[in-house]
Order: sequence, then C-alpha cells, then structure tokens
Amino acid sequence: MNIRGLATGIGSLPYKEAQQALDLIFQYLPQAPFWPQLPKRNIREGMVAQYSERLPGMKMTDDGLQYDAETAEQQLEEFYARIIGMDLDHFRISESYAAGLYAFHAALKTRDLSDVKFIKCHVTGPFTFTAGIKNDSGVALIHDEVLMQAMAKGLVMKALWQIKFFKEFGKPIIMFIDEPFLGCFGSAYTALTRETAVKTLKEFSAALKGPDVTVGVHCCGNTDWSIFTDVETIDIINFDAFGYLDKLTLYGQEIGAFLKRSGILCWGVVPTQDFHDGLAIELLAGKIRSGIDALVKKGASRDLVCEQLLLSPSCGLGTLDVKTSENIFRLLSSLSAYIRKAP
Repeated sequence: MNIRGLATGIGSLPYKEAQQALDLIFQYLPQAPFWPQLPKRNIREGMVAQYSERLPGMKMTDDGLQYDAETAEQQLEEFYARIIGMDLDHFRISESYAAGLYAFHAALKTRDLSDVKFIKCHVTGPFTFTAGIKNDSGVALIHDEVLMQAMAKGLVMKALWQIKFFKEFGKPIIMFIDEPFLGCFGSAYTALTRETAVKTLKEFSAALKGPDVTVGVHCCGNTDWSIFTDVETIDIINFDAFGYLDKLTLYGQEIGAFLKRSGILCWGVVPTQDFHDGLAIELLAGKIRSGIDALVKKGASRDLVCEQLLLSPSCGLGTLDVKTSENIFRLLSSLSAYIRKAP
C-alpha cells in the first residue's frame, strides 16, 4: 500500500455537532478518516474523561471527572474479572461520552469506502490519563503503581473495543496512543523513568497489534524519541514537525533503525496554535525536506523516510475556532496532494 503523503487527523475538533465534524473529515481526509472528539460539546469528551467509564474509582460530576479511592477499592476485583474474561463490551465508550465515534461509525455504513486506506481510532495513553487525575491528597495517579497498572489495562480494553467496533468495515485500523504528557519526560515535572515508559508502552501496544491493526503513538511536545523507537510494537511515531523537527532529528540513528523495521513517521507539520493564513504549502514541504535531509545525514535511508511518511496537524484542534480548523484541514489536504504527486 502506498502511504506516502497520506493525511489523517489527531483526535479533537472544535465542533459541538458531530455531523459538522464528519463533513470536514470526509471532505479533506477521505483516505484515512478518524472519529472526532468533541470537547466543546460536553465535558465528558475531554481526552481523559472520555475513556474513564467503568475504570475503578472514576466518577463524572458536573464539575468534571473525580476519583474516589474507596470506590476504586470496591471495584477492582470485578474490574480485573472483566479484563480476564475479555469482556470488551463492558469497557465500551458510551455515546454520551463520544458522539463523534458513533456518528462516524454510522456514516461509514452509508458511504462508499473504496478509497479508504485506513480507519483511524485513538485512545488516551496511560501516562497522560493517570497524570490528569488526582487522588484525595492531590497526588496524580501516575505515582500510584497499582492504579497506574489498572488504568493502563482498562485503557487497553477501551482500544480493543474500538477495534472490534470498526472491524465490520474490513479496513486496516490505525490505533493511536495519545501521550502528550510524555512531552514532559526528563523534566523536573515528572519522575517517570525511561525503563517504566518503555516497559509500559511495550505492554500497551503489544496488546493492540494485530494483522490489520497498526499502532501509533502521538506526542506533540519534545521528548526522548528513542523511547518509542525502542518499542518494536509501535509502528507509527506522530510528532510536531513544525515546532520540534530539530529535536527529533537528533535521534536520526534510532529513527533510521525504526524505519528499517517498517516504522512510519507521521509528520505533524501543519501547526495548530501557530497557524496563520499566510502559511504556504511550499514552506511546509520545505520543512519536511529539511527534516529528511537531516535524518539522512544521521544514517537514515532517504527512500524509507520518503515512502513511510504520513501527515497530520501538529496536535488536536479542539481548542481552536471552527474557521481556523477548516483552514488547517484544507492546507493539510493540499499538502498531502502535493507530496503524493512529487517525484
């Protein structure tokens, strides 16, 4: 399958109505469409809350997601019994938490899918999820080894349920693990070790991989990119190529080895927060060319970098206004066509 220059999206969009989001997705990203998160529609559609249903101790309130330690203790036994029994439907994402997911599924049933190369899904990764929830003492759950492990297993079930839900369409599935928190890796803000990061991502991604399932990881900040290249069950690395290209190319040797094992770079080259109407296709294509040159100088194969190349926005668009989001997708689509036609 020729994936060079194929474009897809990250999770969130700024619409309140799912159909408006789908119209945008199918117009500009018809070959690798994704289901949209709609955080402006409902508090339940935030990237942590959206995956919280039936995880131990999680409770949605009018003020947002809360954690209750006593409830978690009571629920853990049944929680693990459901996991051991592979009860994926127990871990389904309800429509009230993901209107875009169900609208996307319904739309796929009515559309001609002959041009669709992939269906993209996504799940918030275990580090970002547990870093976003605090216990009664104000300490993030990422620091509780038992709960961290439990939440990771529950999130795997959420991702596997999605794979099952979309399997009927007979298309390969890309499952992104969204880990913006790992942009803090190595800073004073987290004591997370590299060993823990690699081990957890290996277990998480290995549980998702299958003959028709490609696993990607999305991190929209700077990080130790070798964490991802060292995980052999990660197939795609999605990075902010507009803001952090020079940081990724420092890992040229590791990226080269990643590409040799059929790894794919997904270049988040169309900026979100820094987007403006004056951005030109030639500027963004030039960034990609300079990044390719830098990776090749570090030993990566030019052919592999060019052919195993996807495109996306730099991160989700959920905080932007509708007009800006539409302009970003229009530019992304034009850039994709430009690269796919390039010699």
